[in-house]
Amino acid sequence: MIDEQTKSSKGSFWRELPILLGVAIIVAFLVRQFVVQTFFIPSGSMEHTLDLDDRVLVNKLVYDFRAPERGEIIVFVSPQSWRNTPEHEDYIKRVIGVPGDRVVCCDPQGRIQVNGHPLDEPYVYPGNKMAPEEFDVTIPEGRLWVMGDHREASGDSLANYNNHGQNIEEATIPIDSVIGRAFVLFWPFSRTTWLTVPDTFAGVPEPSSGG
Repeated sequence: MIDEQTKSSKGSFWRELPILLGVAIIVAFLVRQFVVQTFFIPSGSMEHTLDLDDRVLVNKLVYDFRAPERGEIIVFVSPQSWRNTPEHEDYIKRVIGVPGDRVVCCDPQGRIQVNGHPLDEPYVYPGNKMAPEEFDVTIPEGRLWVMGDHREASGDSLANYNNHGQNIEEATIPIDSVIGRAFVLFWPFSRTTWLTVPDTFAGVPEPSSGG
């Protein structure tokens, strides 16, 4: 005896296939637009954490619920003044300072300090200084100080701080320009890894009320 609820007519799969494909395409589009998107690395500014032509997955939803945090690798829409060419729109950098932080270079060991806490940064490109130039800045409300891990080859906050007359607004990016957090390097497979926050950022105290 055939259960009428499970009986299907011959050829129904082929009739339903276009609908299933359409639903799959819509779901994939919504995921890409609002949840997760892949990005490739077009430059050496994050070497060797991320190398040229690496692929990463970016969580586009996380910052709808909280602000970016120190040590996270983010993708953002770059300010116009940062771009070498108009099409170079999406940048990827590491968050070093959040609103209210005082970021200083350098301590006697050559380390960047955030709110007086020195950062041990083993991810920085071999042979690079932690920062090519000395600086002392306080991050404005609603903005982030970001740097590439290849400090001497990155068009980041420090580079733009120097390129724009030490203007802190030009040197930082608006939080609302952030697309999402890069959380996994998935290509090439031989380098697959989670992009976690380095332990050194756990010791950074919150900024004082005086900035």
